[in-house]
Amino acid sequence: MRFGMPWPGRDVAREAEQAGVGAFCAGEFVDHDAYLTVADIVANTEHALAGPAIAYAFARTPYAHATALRQLHAQAPGRLFLGLGSAAFRINRDWLGVPADRPVDRIAETVGAVRAWLHAENGEQVRYSGEFYSLDADVRAPVLGRLDIPVLLAAFNTRMAATAGRVADGVIGHGLFTAPWWNDVVRPSVERGREGAARPLEHGWIITAVDDAAPERAIADARRMIAFYLTVKTYDPYVARHGWEEPIARLRAAFRAGDTDEMAKAVTDEMVTAIAVCGTTADAKDALARRAGSLPRDVGYFAPPSFMVSRRRRAAYAQASLALIGAVPDPV
Repeated sequence: MRFGMPWPGRDVAREAEQAGVGAFCAGEFVDHDAYLTVADIVANTEHALAGPAIAYAFARTPYAHATALRQLHAQAPGRLFLGLGSAAFRINRDWLGVPADRPVDRIAETVGAVRAWLHAENGEQVRYSGEFYSLDADVRAPVLGRLDIPVLLAAFNTRMAATAGRVADGVIGHGLFTAPWWNDVVRPSVERGREGAARPLEHGWIITAVDDAAPERAIADARRMIAFYLTVKTYDPYVARHGWEEPIARLRAAFRAGDTDEMAKAVTDEMVTAIAVCGTTADAKDALARRAGSLPRDVGYFAPPSFMVSRRRRAAYAQASLALIGAVPDPV
């Protein structure tokens, strides 16, 4: 298993790569672009894996995803991966202005169309035919050539996980994932959809907040992050699987009222223990040892909480997480 982190900026990253960080990932939101961030990663690192985890799948055409990867590959051959996420219904409809229906079927075709561009050889037509995308490109310039860049899907619930097993090279787990969710839901779903011989890759986010000087604040930040994620009803099967309906009802009532303190209070100690790595460095190392089965098998991104947390504090959490390198057991 590689230790990774969301891109912390070039100053922290230099120290991180020297300390043994093996992967950096880029997220996406209204104030940062996934591929611009990956360009910053490959320009300021030497050996670590780099890629979006995730890029909004429908914010760009398959052509745009593949073109960005081709340009990045020239700087970082063999180091790239592509993580795609369908994004929430409202983000697609209201922010991106793109069709928001049937996201699982749509993202399956997105993977196929992106691969058509990535696998294209010089002199050959780039073809893909589906319900959502149709390609028939005759590119005369000698700029193509097959690139085998792993494509992973952000998969939370069963159908998307099965689709990842069927059409992609693996999955990217959410920061909420617990051992039961990985072992009883996600991994079996990926296996049901799996068509290739190779074991699917597993990347995943781990909510991580370490502060030896103020561990209570770190735990509070982790609680707020968990609370913010669980305002989304898409995760109701996850809530039911863990028997957390009552605290989540309180959490969502507080969210509707705009009370972030009450949101955090609704997150139980059981939830924090199952989901996060937080507190002191010693607490975090104990949590990692306890949570071997709830860590992704290939790359785990120690992700600082971002909800109501300043950039400066997130950078401090990223730096503090370097003390955890070597404390990560092999997941079962």
